[in-house]
Amino acid sequence: MVRSMMRSMVKGTVRTMAEGDGRGSFGVFVLGLVIVGCCGLSLGQSMVLDLPRQSQHAVVTQRIGITDITINYHRPLVGGRKVWGDLVPYGQVWRAGANENTTITFSDPVTIEGKTVDRGTYGLHMIPGADEWTVIFSKNSTSWGAFTYDKAEDALRVTVKPRPTEMHEALTYDFDEVKPDSTAVVLKWEKVAVPFKVGVDVHATVEASLRNQLRNLSQYTWMSWDDAANYLLAEKFDLNDALTYTNKAIENEDRFDDELTQSKVLLALNRKDDAAAAEKRALALATPLQLHIYARGLQGEKRSEEAFVIFRDNAQKHPDMWFVHSGLARIYCSQGKYDDAAKEMKLALAGAPENQKTYVAGLVKKLEAKQDIN
Repeated sequence: MVRSMMRSMVKGTVRTMAEGDGRGSFGVFVLGLVIVGCCGLSLGQSMVLDLPRQSQHAVVTQRIGITDITINYHRPLVGGRKVWGDLVPYGQVWRAGANENTTITFSDPVTIEGKTVDRGTYGLHMIPGADEWTVIFSKNSTSWGAFTYDKAEDALRVTVKPRPTEMHEALTYDFDEVKPDSTAVVLKWEKVAVPFKVGVDVHATVEASLRNQLRNLSQYTWMSWDDAANYLLAEKFDLNDALTYTNKAIENEDRFDDELTQSKVLLALNRKDDAAAAEKRALALATPLQLHIYARGLQGEKRSEEAFVIFRDNAQKHPDMWFVHSGLARIYCSQGKYDDAAKEMKLALAGAPENQKTYVAGLVKKLEAKQDIN
């Protein structure tokens, strides 16, 4: 009988600890450990062994830009109990999960509800309320539950509003409202959701990362500098750095790709003459296929006459290459000469590699049906 009473007492203590309901005092926690140690009871859980737990372990990660947000937690179940204001009391610090500290890790500095937090791992605690919750980011992330929580170790506290949600039997963390520079981290359990916004200064983070990455072995390849320049160019951010990166790329290997990138950066900087000179250098270094692809890009930019000049020149210099006939077909098509265009496209089809034949055959059919392919 005594053994049965002890088992019930310890089960209650372990359940309180495991489910993270916030009601177990540190004294009860210690008493539970003493009873387990003295009686050698087997409760399906172990202080030293890796065994299944009632509140199962989960890890979720969301990347914003190049910044990873990772939540490591255990998932208590509702199990028919009244959760809010009972199992999890209002007005008391709660571990926001079960078992060990729920933790949240930021690989770079972020903002939480507009307030800055440095990179690192934090213990995630919450103080629930009927209408308002406090979310706590503690510098201590290695404790069990909230038994030893110390407000002096807070890195940040923010106040947020809970909202109703559909039923969640198991406590869940989700990433909602994912945007290029932010997301909402949302705790969902029972029928309550608690969101807080995490923001990332993506441009500053990426630029700082690029400076570090371009100090390792990647600095010795043209492609790394060219990729960095193209990122800044696409984002229209810090174009002077982008120009520096194109110079570094060209120093490593002067080729069509990086000269063309430099031309685009110079054009974005409104240095039109310098951009034209860089474009000319790029075209002089291009392979016939690169010229063809570049001309197709010009068509996409509504610069068809410039594209047609390149198609003609490419066909004169490299008549044995299959794709030059595709370029000539596009010129004839623009002139309404569909029969001539179809003839050239059939020549392209005959020489095209297997992975291109279906696409080129489709163009032939369109031209035979007097349809524009440009």
